[in-house]
Amino acid sequence: MTAAPELILLDTNVLVHLVRGNEFGQSVTQTYGLADRTERPLISVVTVGEMLSLAKKLNWGYKKQGRMLDLVRELVLVDINSEPVLRSYAAIDDYLRRNGSTIGKNDIWIAATVAATSATLLTTDRDFDPLHESFIQRIYVGPP
Repeated sequence: MTAAPELILLDTNVLVHLVRGNEFGQSVTQTYGLADRTERPLISVVTVGEMLSLAKKLNWGYKKQGRMLDLVRELVLVDINSEPVLRSYAAIDDYLRRNGSTIGKNDIWIAATVAATSATLLTTDRDFDPLHESFIQRIYVGPP
């Protein structure tokens, strides 16, 4: 198992692989000890919204939706309606604007959640690269 930070927040794309139970999702679970961590992984409430939307878009059946909801219940849900997250959102959005970088608004919310919780983001994409080390710590696990 790779030495992982104490507190991890899962990006939506990681959660998709965990719900699918595919080889990549299993590898991430094992590598980062997601099932055995003292501090359960976090997810932003924004990720739950993205997952519900994705389930509709991909026409997931009841069984897969049930796996998704079961997994969400095992994680620590972080609400964005808190002063630390809201302030982090404003700071990150301003930073991106001043530096000519853009990322999706949902990703800004996820990054703000990471910053406010002092967690490390586990993600399979490079969308958060402009914020890495400036605002957040992230572990890029790469695509399968």
